[in-house]
Amino acid sequence: MARVMGVDFGGRRVGIAISDPLGMFAQPLSTYDRQGKSLEEAADHLAALCREQEADTVVMGLPLHLSGQEGEGSRKVRDFAVLLKDRGLAVVLQDERLTTVMAQRALREGNVRGRQRVEVVDRVAAVIILQTYLDKGR
Repeated sequence: MARVMGVDFGGRRVGIAISDPLGMFAQPLSTYDRQGKSLEEAADHLAALCREQEADTVVMGLPLHLSGQEGEGSRKVRDFAVLLKDRGLAVVLQDERLTTVMAQRALREGNVRGRQRVEVVDRVAAVIILQTYLDKGR
C-alpha cells in the first residue's frame, strides 16, 4: 500500500505529514515555506516529496467557515489541488475546521512555546488532517 500525505496549506507555510506504509498512523514530516514562491513551485516541491516518500494520494485540509461555507482560503486550496492533480497525484479535500486550534492546544499542553510552536504548528495541523482521514477509512 502506498503512503498518504497530509497537507495543511497556508498563506505562508505548508505543513506536511505522512502516513506509515499501512495507512494507520500519521506523523509530521516537514514544513515548506512558500513565501515568495509561486503555487507552481510549491506544487512541484510537494509532487517531488510524494515521489520520494512513495505517496500517491494527498489529503489537503479544506478551510471552511464554522457555518460550513467556503471562503477565499477554500478557493486557494482548490486551485492548489488542481496543480497537484496536474502532476499525477490523487487529491482528497478534508474539512479542516478547527485543526489549527487543536494543534495549538496540543502544543500548549505539551509546553511547546513561542517560536518553536510557530515552527511546528503547521505540521501538527497536517497530522490532524491526515489522521482524521485515515481514521475515517477504517
